[in-house]
Amino acid sequence: MYGKSNVPETLFAYLHRLFSLVIVYGTAQSAFHLHGLLEWDPMKRPALFCNRVHRQRDCRLPVPSQGTPMRLNPFTTLLILPSLFSGNLLVPFAKAADAQSPPEIRVLPEPLPNGAKPSTMVLEALQEQATTHFDRWQQEYEARTDLDQIGQHQAMLKREFTQRIGGLPRPTALNAKITGQIQRDGYRVEKVLLESQPNFFVTSALFLPDAEKYPPPWPAVIVLCGHSAEGKLQDGYQRGTALAALNGLAAMIVDPIGQGERLQVLDDKGNPRKLGSTTEHTLLGTGAILVGWNTARWMIGDAMSAIDYLQSRNDILADRIGCMGNSGGGTQTSYVMALDERVEAAAPSCYITSFRKLLESIGPQDAEQNIFGQIALGMDHADYLMMRAPKPTLICSGTHDYFDIHGAWSSYRAAKRLFHRYGLGRNVELVEVDDKHGWHPPQRVASVQFMVQHLAGRVESVYDPEVKPLTAAEMNVTPDGSVMRLPNAVSAFDHVRQEAERLATVRAQAASKLKAEAATAALQNNVRAVTGIRTLDALPEPEVEKLAAVEVDGLQYVPLIIRTDESIWLPALLVEGQQANAAEQAGASKVTCLMLAEGKQSAVGTTGEIQRRVAAGQTVLAIDARGVGETVPVGRRWYSARFGANGGNSTIAYLLGKSLVALRAEDCLAVCRWLTQTMAVDSVALVASGELTIPGLHAAALHPELIDRLETRRGLDNWSTVTATALSENQVPGLVHGALRQYDLSDLAASLGDRLQVVQPHDATDQPISD
Repeated sequence: MYGKSNVPETLFAYLHRLFSLVIVYGTAQSAFHLHGLLEWDPMKRPALFCNRVHRQRDCRLPVPSQGTPMRLNPFTTLLILPSLFSGNLLVPFAKAADAQSPPEIRVLPEPLPNGAKPSTMVLEALQEQATTHFDRWQQEYEARTDLDQIGQHQAMLKREFTQRIGGLPRPTALNAKITGQIQRDGYRVEKVLLESQPNFFVTSALFLPDAEKYPPPWPAVIVLCGHSAEGKLQDGYQRGTALAALNGLAAMIVDPIGQGERLQVLDDKGNPRKLGSTTEHTLLGTGAILVGWNTARWMIGDAMSAIDYLQSRNDILADRIGCMGNSGGGTQTSYVMALDERVEAAAPSCYITSFRKLLESIGPQDAEQNIFGQIALGMDHADYLMMRAPKPTLICSGTHDYFDIHGAWSSYRAAKRLFHRYGLGRNVELVEVDDKHGWHPPQRVASVQFMVQHLAGRVESVYDPEVKPLTAAEMNVTPDGSVMRLPNAVSAFDHVRQEAERLATVRAQAASKLKAEAATAALQNNVRAVTGIRTLDALPEPEVEKLAAVEVDGLQYVPLIIRTDESIWLPALLVEGQQANAAEQAGASKVTCLMLAEGKQSAVGTTGEIQRRVAAGQTVLAIDARGVGETVPVGRRWYSARFGANGGNSTIAYLLGKSLVALRAEDCLAVCRWLTQTMAVDSVALVASGELTIPGLHAAALHPELIDRLETRRGLDNWSTVTATALSENQVPGLVHGALRQYDLSDLAASLGDRLQVVQPHDATDQPISD
């Protein structure tokens, strides 16, 4: 049953082993459902948070996309442990696996010639490119001393920022309603519901000072919340808002999308899905990227609508508005203060650092914190401060924050020098609290004191008294704590879907005016314009190193190291075809390139695809694209496993104005060209699977003369399905910013005609599409 053994087995032993196996399998299934425990949330870093290894988050536990925590009862433990410690349970299966699995062929050395590990190669190559931009940023900053130059640069960054998030939502009727009031000692709270877009509801609470102590009209400040599930209900954010009201400022605290009462996704029963704020923001950002938008677009629009509301009230001084927030609220504050001239004073807390330090430490953050191409453009954290110069700005930081304190001081220094060029150096300040990440009392006090000085004109001490936080029942603006249950409510995900549908109509109308040949040429031009994929003659020739052949099951595998870029080494296996009869050769390409998401090793061995193709007379090159196989990133996934192993690296590429799709497509083209030259053929067949089908489609559509056939397996059928799917899986590595403005994957597929074979297409949840 299990292979040969020198020890006689009893029926009881077999049954015990089988029963234990079932239990282990069930336990393993549960273990693979730890996503909820390890969900990345900057406001709630779990005790099991991972060690940093080579700038990657590294966990020793798998982190799948969804499920429930593992539970192991004592009875199960007693059954499992004897088998595990005896070693008998897994031995027969290990022997059987050894007999069937071919030896792993590792091609790349460790470390690589530049000192990187194969698993960090893609990351470090991207960081090298980022470093070049950081150095250029510093040079240009030093040269920009004339006030006219500074003003022009500020205006350019504001235009680019706005354009790169997809523009700001158009002003709309706020339809503001006060749904309740609560009286507290020293201040009053009005619960305000408004619309920042038609039927797009924003929940907020306006804390108003005691009118006898501080007669209206009042200066006002909006308070933007960080990544807490509670949103405006979170204890620290409530306390900071109340503190402002106790010191004579009207303070309006706003729920961001994906938090508090503004969870945007409902389950099948109509209940809000608790996905985690950073996960929901990035799920929204996944579809938004494809239409050229960013999650920040909604957050900024909501904050600006809150300012609109404050300015509409007779008891508010319309020209004395401030903005403050912590963590993710610090991000929002940084954006709003940079873009909205109405913000007279600003205090972002626990966010400002520098991209150089960010990439060296915790890496890129969730969707709204990454603006397309901003590193290449030269828009760093310091620029959020300098875009508003010389208006009063306070940076609040923590010595031990994971937003690096050295980056905060670097950005502060750059801003301070620029503010001095305006003669107002004292208008920018930094407070450093000897603490970890969070809006701690000293930061809240410093923020409110700064607002009192610059909005109310009073220089006085501020103290943080004990405040009784409001409960959800008291503070909820909506009847049952969910904006999506309000009549006719529209979600941000609906906005993305609607925009994708509009763009599809625009594309169809444009295509209908072109003849077939012109349409193909237009498509190729549009693809190059959007992705930046270079033409074949612009791609450098790869450097190829052949290693000693390895024999597996009678085949000679020649390992290759293909260097397509200065910092990119791709491992590959080359096997030349054997003689085959005419029937086997009929209709088959002579040379095939396998670019499999499972890695080249999956095609090795007696039952592997290489052996089958070689037996049919084909020459086969199996290659690990960057981020796959030997170069797959290891350790904890970026925020959540649902964003894929390459989600983090894709995001860094996004910050550089690139995409992993384009980088992989260029690798594919360079390798296929080398293959035709080496094998003296005109073209090759390409087989791509999983997330590599998207770069494969791009490569084949751009250069059909090089790739005469394409087979895609388990690939995404269309980008538009991502924009219509809130709970997408593993789609981040396949994103191209603004692609749907010009083309969809179906357009690429159509251009290939019968040269394309699609095998088991997948939907946006990475599941097979049923017939």
